[in-house]
Amino acid sequence: MKSIAALQASVTATPSEREPSDAELDEIETESPLILADVALLDAQIMTIDRTPTELDQQRIRRARRRVLAARRDLANRAANLTVPGGAA
Repeated sequence: MKSIAALQASVTATPSEREPSDAELDEIETESPLILADVALLDAQIMTIDRTPTELDQQRIRRARRRVLAARRDLANRAANLTVPGGAA
């Protein structure tokens, strides 16, 4: 039988590799409105899985979809407004 102890270092991440970097944390913070809007939409849809949606449920789902679209639009506009170094003036 082969021992896997020699391979453990290549498989197991070091503690510094498990933590998100500052850039990753900034990206998560930037995308958090979209993440929260997606969660709200999922919550609204999950509530109606086992029953026929009422008018209030349908309004809640539509409102959540509009929030997702607005968050996606804002995120896309923010990315489009960033200047790329070395780009054309």
